[in-house]
Amino acid sequence: MTVSPPTATRTALSARGIHKAFGKHVVLADVDLTIRSGETVGVVGENGAGKTTLLRILCGDLRPDKGTVTVDGTLSHCPQHPVLNNALTPFQHLRLFQEAFRLPNLEPAHALIDRLAFAGHLHRPVRVLSGGTRQKLSLVLALMHEPDVVLLDEPYQGFDWQTYLAFWDLAAARRAAGRTTVVISHLAYDIDRLDAVIQLSHKAAVRTKGASR
Repeated sequence: MTVSPPTATRTALSARGIHKAFGKHVVLADVDLTIRSGETVGVVGENGAGKTTLLRILCGDLRPDKGTVTVDGTLSHCPQHPVLNNALTPFQHLRLFQEAFRLPNLEPAHALIDRLAFAGHLHRPVRVLSGGTRQKLSLVLALMHEPDVVLLDEPYQGFDWQTYLAFWDLAAARRAAGRTTVVISHLAYDIDRLDAVIQLSHKAAVRTKGASR
């Protein structure tokens, strides 16, 4: 599938001069990036290039040593390793997040669950669920309030083929609605599904395929 360039020009997410070091080890050095509203963007790089560190800075989970991050609208993120309560069921997680997001109902969440095909697991404790089902739940929790920008760290690990395809259908639907999706991965899969790829290294974030204009 080949996508056409988005029509929106508004900047949804930007970072300027991001620098982060842990002790003497510099992970990110003056990294800049700009992502527009309605784009689906891949951020790729070798192991140790700082992808997860950058995601944590972009979502506010980690403070940079220098630099600024600007987000236009609501932001959500889905970590590489799901952060869930093993004693609760998926449905109980949904109710907690419904209250946190002040959603009037769970209709958007159930639509996501149907698309990802795990409705049969809603009332089982998380501790007995497979890794793939946990990842599905984590993705639903990140998307159920329809955020303007979502950051996804290796989002399709453990997905079977049908769920993998369903993930890209969700990304396409977000794109059509003018929402921004950022997929962080160590490999650039499905480049034709992306508006741009940002190659991250310690020194720079180089945008290719749909360079910012």
